[in-house]
Amino acid sequence: MILLRRGLLGLGGLAVLFAVFAAGLYVDQSYPEYVPVLHLGAQPRAQLDRATSDQALRVIEANYYDSHVDFGKLSAGSVRGMVQALGDPYTQYLSAEDFRAQKEQYAGRHSGMIGITVNFKDGYPVVASVLPNSPALRAGLKTGDLIQAINGTDTHNLSQDQTAALIRGAAGTAVTLHVSRGGAELDVQVTRGNFQSPTVQSLRLEDGALYMRIYQFGDSTQREFDDELGVGLPGARAVVLDLRDNGGGFIDKARAVISRFVESGEAFEQRGRDGRVVKTNVDGNHPAATLPLVVLVNENTASASEIVAGALQARSRAHLVGVKTFGKGSVQVDYQLSDGGDLHLTVGHWFLPNGQSIDKKGLTPDAAVSLPDKLSMYDPVNPARGHAADAQLNRALTLVAPQ
Repeated sequence: MILLRRGLLGLGGLAVLFAVFAAGLYVDQSYPEYVPVLHLGAQPRAQLDRATSDQALRVIEANYYDSHVDFGKLSAGSVRGMVQALGDPYTQYLSAEDFRAQKEQYAGRHSGMIGITVNFKDGYPVVASVLPNSPALRAGLKTGDLIQAINGTDTHNLSQDQTAALIRGAAGTAVTLHVSRGGAELDVQVTRGNFQSPTVQSLRLEDGALYMRIYQFGDSTQREFDDELGVGLPGARAVVLDLRDNGGGFIDKARAVISRFVESGEAFEQRGRDGRVVKTNVDGNHPAATLPLVVLVNENTASASEIVAGALQARSRAHLVGVKTFGKGSVQVDYQLSDGGDLHLTVGHWFLPNGQSIDKKGLTPDAAVSLPDKLSMYDPVNPARGHAADAQLNRALTLVAPQ
């Protein structure tokens, strides 16, 4: 099971999952059907300059002022340096702890978090969305809340890392957010928790349009999407698929979503370093193949999300509405190392059914519509806010409206 993703923010997803794209650290995570443990006895075809490495180690061991050197950290550092020397922003070494945390995130499990995404406005963090089934939702935090203080600490001009450190904590402990909402100020106490959020949300909008939001392509996305589609399809006249701010995920889940809207043929193709082309077809389960379809995209629609949006566009199955997507067309696979760490390695590139690559180019929407800020986006967790400010969604609804 290969996972394609634009980025994982090194903030533990924040208890706030900081709109995963704001920090600019883009690390692809991907999983094969199994994660092989490398056998260190196998000889590589090329040799590193081990003599120099061994010499450097002996000098450190003999002369470094602190005799209590952590050789485990040195070993991990050498692997990390080797990976960084590749010059590939999507190949990365993760420690065993980081690897475990990453797998938890893609399973939709969040530990010691409150479950919000934030943007920054005038130096303050602002709640951009509240995750389903999260402590923040239960505590009453709302999209648009401007966080002025966290446990009494002024948040003005704090970095993302600093803000994250204040919000995160042990599950069961409380954090108090002093927020500004609609001209009033109030304290919201949130108990940090371990929780699991769905990756798919759906609602019926006006004129019979079924709105479906996919936050990421995680472990449970195919099942959730099929469940929501099964409930929402009867009586639906059209589908609006929202992939905005979706950084990607498991490629087999992306294939499943494409398949629900396409009867037959190719979903995407992959090419490895040997140039061989591997074509992947849809799976034949297509309950929504005849419904009008519009896909919402933005600058943070990336990787597996671009596979879905791009395939549906290339197959002339859907119109894209929004702004140009991120442009992530490489494929990574995870290889677990003997120390429990993980090597995310670029092994190929994926292409659209028409043979085109979006790498470093992105997808160009059929209808270019921008938003002034993230707070304008429709939030299915808080539908009472409506979608009057969401020009992208409104344009999509116009395209699928009865003629």
